[in-house]
Amino acid sequence: MRRRAITNDCAVPTGDYRRVLGWLALSISALTGILSPLSCHAGTTNFVVRGVLKEVRQEEHQVVISHEDIPHFMKAMTMPFSVKDDAMLTNAAIGDKIAFQLHVTESDSWVDHIEPLAVVERTAGNLAALPNRSVVSEAGLPPISNTSNPLADYKFTNELGEPVSLAEFRGQAIALTFFFTRCPIPQYCPRLSRNFEEVQRKLSAMANAPTNWHLVSITFDPGHDTPEVLRAYATSYHYDHAHWSFLTGPADKIAELARLCDVKVQAESGFFNHNFRTLIIDASNRLRMVFPTSGDLSDAIVQELLKGAATTNQGTPSLASRSRTEANQ
Repeated sequence: MRRRAITNDCAVPTGDYRRVLGWLALSISALTGILSPLSCHAGTTNFVVRGVLKEVRQEEHQVVISHEDIPHFMKAMTMPFSVKDDAMLTNAAIGDKIAFQLHVTESDSWVDHIEPLAVVERTAGNLAALPNRSVVSEAGLPPISNTSNPLADYKFTNELGEPVSLAEFRGQAIALTFFFTRCPIPQYCPRLSRNFEEVQRKLSAMANAPTNWHLVSITFDPGHDTPEVLRAYATSYHYDHAHWSFLTGPADKIAELARLCDVKVQAESGFFNHNFRTLIIDASNRLRMVFPTSGDLSDAIVQELLKGAATTNQGTPSLASRSRTEANQ
């Protein structure tokens, strides 16, 4: 989702008078429920939002907020937001109704101006009398394995509505990740999809590059992400069906596959809280690498796919052998 937005150049200037204006704008927006973006220069979009503070994650520099609808951006849901200024993490207590600003660029997002709604309302009341005046790790399990894995031959459904099993990708180096199309935060699922878009572009443009590689994006929102939705989403990332598949299927099968890949997913208020996993499986069907992050991984994924495409029968244990080991423990 690409939008115009406020840059830091649009921040309210220093000085008491300017701070009053900034507070007044925030207060009025919070009180009246105006959530439309405030924008001036291209680059960043600001939204003024209301919600309830659910959790503070100090180490991750995040807050979890159950927020109201943000028109033309995302529906009401509970989700984590990044915080760049750690001082914001202590501005409100868990359970407080809050007002905050959400800033979104093409590749990043964060929140600030987090204040208890009671404080905002009180400030608005105090200002009302003023005169009128004119913001890489190795872990997890590989999803593709031999026939002892019951999901290897299970027919999921791709973005074209065709039945596809993971076993059909044998002999190819695979990069696999999980996502959902409704995720609006640029550094979460959209970043995973941009990674694959960039990987596809780089490998396709590479001289003498192998052809036995494939990208697999699996949705854990099958109720919404139908093949038609997946195809439209895939097209927005300029996907090449020959090298990139988007899969959906029954919720229980996807949940089982996610568990095997060490992906933890929890549905909450229309949003999916989840960790990140991009798995690299080599051409001999063995797990090569797991990237537990959503950052810019395109170069690293390309290098792992190149190595994986040249692999024959060496590597780490397959899912089936690891599953059997776990069963015997």
